[in-house]
Amino acid sequence: MTQPPGDPFSTVLRQASIQDHADAEANGYMSDLMGGNLPISAYAALTARLHPVYTALEEAAEEMRDHPVAGGFVFPELSRRPALEADLAELLGPDWAGRIEESPAARAYSSRIREVAFTWAGGFVAHHYVRYMGDLSGGQVIGRSVERAYDLKDGRATSFYRFTGLKVKPFKDAYRLLIDELPFDGEEKARVIDEVKLAYRLNTAIFDELDALEWGEAA
Repeated sequence: MTQPPGDPFSTVLRQASIQDHADAEANGYMSDLMGGNLPISAYAALTARLHPVYTALEEAAEEMRDHPVAGGFVFPELSRRPALEADLAELLGPDWAGRIEESPAARAYSSRIREVAFTWAGGFVAHHYVRYMGDLSGGQVIGRSVERAYDLKDGRATSFYRFTGLKVKPFKDAYRLLIDELPFDGEEKARVIDEVKLAYRLNTAIFDELDALEWGEAA
């Protein structure tokens, strides 16, 4: 996909991935989870699947910290792995690491991040953009919905969705400017767009995997 003249790259990325984003939002599992129609174990399963994804991405961030382009996207305040581990301990107990089920979808997602985000700046930016801009946008809606649906007060088991000390709108505006200023030519931007779309599909595959499981009735 080529970039129309004059369009900021952040706008191009958003428009190029509108359908992929819509496909994720339309997933039955997510609708049921946000509506409180699943047991809390279904939420724990999602949290567990996100852990290897963020582990891979945040290890890539450490690798790319000094990169002249990718390093500009490394923000310690975005780190989600400690929050995920706190949530998993709340949901599954202190031995959570030994209780996580195998997930082909999470493995495929984290493997793709490891394949492209440690050495290719565009790949790192693509996966960083999809995850963290998603967390700061629709993720905030998911977090509030889960808190209400499962009566998780004061951030209990939902710290993943809380970015303490970060002003969301100003941060997102500054992040979009970083995207717009990427020193990529048209061919490289096209590669980034393709990787963004793939990242959305890998994320949706996790939802699809969860949607295919039998959860029983909500508690």
